Amino acid sequence: MELKVLGQDNQAPQAAPSGGCSSGTCGSSEDGMSHLPDNVREKVNNHPCYSEEAHHFYARMHVAVAPACNIQCHYCNRKYDCANESRPGVVSELLSPDQASKKVLAVASEIPQMTVLGVAGPGDPLANPERTFETFREIADKAPDIKLCLSTNGLALPDHVDEIAALNVDHVTITINCVDPEIGAEIYPWIFWNNRRIHGAKGAKILIERQQKGLEMLIERGILVKVNSVMIPGVNDEHLKEVSQIVKGKGAFLHNVMPLIAEKEHGTFYGVMGQRSPSKQELSDLQDACAGDMNMMRHCRQCRADAVGLLGEDRGEEFTVEKIEQMKIDYAEAMERRANVHAGIEAHRDELRAQQAESDVANFIAPEGTPAARIAVTTKGGGVINEHFGHAKEYLVYEASPEGVRFIGPRKVDNAYCVGPDVCPSGDDKGTVLDAILDALSDCSAVLSAKVGIEPWSQLEAAGITPSGEYAMDLIEDAVKAMYAELIEQGWAAKDLTAQAV
Repeated sequence: MELKVLGQDNQAPQAAPSGGCSSGTCGSSEDGMSHLPDNVREKVNNHPCYSEEAHHFYARMHVAVAPACNIQCHYCNRKYDCANESRPGVVSELLSPDQASKKVLAVASEIPQMTVLGVAGPGDPLANPERTFETFREIADKAPDIKLCLSTNGLALPDHVDEIAALNVDHVTITINCVDPEIGAEIYPWIFWNNRRIHGAKGAKILIERQQKGLEMLIERGILVKVNSVMIPGVNDEHLKEVSQIVKGKGAFLHNVMPLIAEKEHGTFYGVMGQRSPSKQELSDLQDACAGDMNMMRHCRQCRADAVGLLGEDRGEEFTVEKIEQMKIDYAEAMERRANVHAGIEAHRDELRAQQAESDVANFIAPEGTPAARIAVTTKGGGVINEHFGHAKEYLVYEASPEGVRFIGPRKVDNAYCVGPDVCPSGDDKGTVLDAILDALSDCSAVLSAKVGIEPWSQLEAAGITPSGEYAMDLIEDAVKAMYAELIEQGWAAKDLTAQAV
């Protein structure tokens, strides 16, 4: 798939970033939103990327209608495509606005909990304004019950803020990696601006000024802004603390600091040159340092630019252009069903909150000075522990301490321990798969799943990770608190939490 890079019509296409979930999504916990005005809480209540709680219940989708980009980033290569590769800028099919519209209606009909449509690449949506806004107009007309989102590098943002506001696109993500042009020159080799390519710090300075101006214009119009930043060790890691303070001061709602993805096989400059990615611990430390009273997003999955489904899953292959053409969609009927599903989800969330408020566990407070413990859970969504250990390819890690429970982030593994309901690996594969899981959870003291098989159970215990199936279908945070109480009662050996797995 060849993707256009503005200003490079006669040259070998390179790549550039933009949005994506990486440049594009994520959220805050319920407590983190408690101080917000009602109108803002209403906006993020069912947005899986802007609300950590909502991402357990609601789905999102991206449509790949924006192939061109107007900047080059050293971490991006949009030419690489693999169906199993999940990172920003990667897509399997480029869509026309009409194809995108059909896909949105199909997904919204089949996945009624889908609430959000985002345009996040594979290039920059505002480097392709006609295709992007035509898509939004079609969706606003045909599916008014879907939220519209946009993710951009910000270079063209000030030119389009009025149209963004007119189309009721009320969630915008800007990828801001620096506010210092000299640091920017290490990330962006060039930008394409006013029909010419501008290199180095001069180009980075223009980009930074345009990003900051666009951010201010969006805030003036009451549009929620999330800022994504890619953490690049040795380049902008320390600098991102200053970035966080500045974007917060200008009114950004949420800051999402994401790890650099730099694999040689992706063909990015950083990947080829051997630039390392941050460790989980380095990322977690920086997120904590940036936090303060700023909402920090920790549940981002750095999604593909054509992702479909709940965060952490991708159902895109169910909705290829060929398959959509064969679907018969009655969206009026679908909207009625969607409204009923959403009402059911909200009623369920209310019940869960009521249960949590009445739970004995909710009031559990560990003795002062008790070491913190990290506890992993497996879930298929719904805010409860409902995934079998052997079927999980993702573990959500929480940290319990005398101060309460907080979400640390997701941990992904390449393969589930069992590939089917009754099919687990054998021979050398068994050890390889389980070793990867144990490594990913090395800083965790327990893992809570709907069920845990005998073989992995013993291996988990040997690795100092207490497995448990006792909390199946329990609320995640209640289960984490209860497990923390168990660990304290057992006098568990606390782990060094400054040494997460790489």
